[in-house]
Amino acid sequence: MRKRRALGVAIVALAGTAAFVWTPWASSTPGGASACGTTYAPMLDPAHFVSVVDNPYFPLPVGQKLVYVGTKDGKSQIDTVTVTDRTKDILGISTTVVRDVARHHSDLLEKTFDYYAQDDQGNVWYLGEDTTAFEPNGHTDTSGSFEAGVDGAQPGIIMEGNPQIPDAYRQECYAGQAEDSAWVVATSGSSRVPFGNVHHVLTTLESTRIEPGAFDEKVYGPGIGIVSERALTGTSEVAKLVSVSG
Repeated sequence: MRKRRALGVAIVALAGTAAFVWTPWASSTPGGASACGTTYAPMLDPAHFVSVVDNPYFPLPVGQKLVYVGTKDGKSQIDTVTVTDRTKDILGISTTVVRDVARHHSDLLEKTFDYYAQDDQGNVWYLGEDTTAFEPNGHTDTSGSFEAGVDGAQPGIIMEGNPQIPDAYRQECYAGQAEDSAWVVATSGSSRVPFGNVHHVLTTLESTRIEPGAFDEKVYGPGIGIVSERALTGTSEVAKLVSVSG
């Protein structure tokens, strides 16, 4: 569930401004500091954040475990996402730490700790990730890791409090490493997953300037979070939720 592919230039241009129409306390820094090819630099006020992430399309109750099965890079993959009881202070905001572990059979492929926090308008912000990919040659790759406020990295929104078509928003911003954006394309419908049908789903397309010309589709279920993900170009990467516990 880690990789988010590119959608193209149009969505990136929209994402530089759309998220801030309804967020009065997030604005560009004076002087127009550059990040990810734009002057994007949201100013977050910790006083506007709440202690629990309960956005309907991206809830993070402590102890919840979601298991996904799919393929990536031609290999079968099992991805286990666990909401831990840990927190991490970033930009003065207490974030919820989510552990994401991907395996191919017994082989560890990737381990990531993601940092999320929800504001008082219901928007879930993404303030960083500590990711390590484990390569067949025994080497590790930590590219894509970032922390908002460090080395020019900026936070983004992973899920809006009131997502509507055609909202577009930056999900993360660390030049050359993490430059994902999302675009809401549907706010209704159903999705079939191995344990049944999920109704009233939200669908987004997701992009990154790092991989121009490719894009992913993600489907979110109310009270669950991500229920499926698939690459719409390039590889046949896909992941579907098979169980929820905790």
